[in-house]
Amino acid sequence: MHTKSHVLISCFKRLTPRLFPGARCSYFCRKQSSLAMYQAVERGSPNTTDYRIYFRNSSGPISPLHDIPIYADASKKIYNMVVEIPRWTNAKMEINLKEVLNPIKQDVKKGKLRFVANCFPHHGYIWNYGAIPQTWENPEVLDESTGCKGDNDPIDILEIGYRVAKRGEVLQVKVLGSVALIDEGETDWKIIAIDVNDPIADELKDIADVEKHFPGLLKATIEWFKIYKIPDGKPENQFAFNGEAKNREFAHHVIEDVHKYWAGLIKKETEAGGISCANVTNAESPFKIEQKDAEDVIAKSPQLGSPEPIESVASRLFFLGQR
Repeated sequence: MHTKSHVLISCFKRLTPRLFPGARCSYFCRKQSSLAMYQAVERGSPNTTDYRIYFRNSSGPISPLHDIPIYADASKKIYNMVVEIPRWTNAKMEINLKEVLNPIKQDVKKGKLRFVANCFPHHGYIWNYGAIPQTWENPEVLDESTGCKGDNDPIDILEIGYRVAKRGEVLQVKVLGSVALIDEGETDWKIIAIDVNDPIADELKDIADVEKHFPGLLKATIEWFKIYKIPDGKPENQFAFNGEAKNREFAHHVIEDVHKYWAGLIKKETEAGGISCANVTNAESPFKIEQKDAEDVIAKSPQLGSPEPIESVASRLFFLGQR
């Protein structure tokens, strides 16, 4: 399907409730229920080291890492995805493992906020980028397929649908495949997925469908991860399997493994190594805290302020072929 057809389908589905008020529209029902389930709470001033995004559900504050379930629908293997970085943006935002309730914050390098470089022809991140909750790539375990240890983070996920998501949004996604980045000797899985609410989500079943509907995206994905650290003075990243994208079933297996590692972490069967495992929903976890204590964490954080100007480095364009 061509891009124009993709956009036309999107417009039609958006207009359906207005044109046909009595029509059944699962697209809108699913989207509304997803948005109502979780709320992002901004604190501090955007573009500063104080900025945080906390999360709430209907009961109160939660950890996006520990309290949002891995599955939105386990029977259909539909996963939850926490959006850390919307497409086309540069700020390196991530779930903070060390702070209580694991808010999203901007990474800091050498005392400065970190922005990912624009490596021509790319601008910022080329997908909606985030993490699957209740996963952890154990740094003490050798990955059976790559032979490298995990990177000590929740597993990364790249959502490739048409819509630019919002930072802190929780999407319901269908997994299509995976690629294995080897980042400074560590396994850093990248799961490829699409929002179940995307107009063509039903047409994508497996990794082969990505090239069919999004020609060139897989190639661009490999290139992006290979070169994005070069402007920082680092060499090209490498991939396991020569950069070959593995299929859906392979990706499901990888996710199941890292979910098991997280389960050991939250039950204190594995040493946390500085990761905050405070949570409000896991009854078997010795790290479970009371809801009022979770409320106090947000209450003690700085109030939401006005955004500061974004550093000019975020708009710089790097032509790596000219190095």
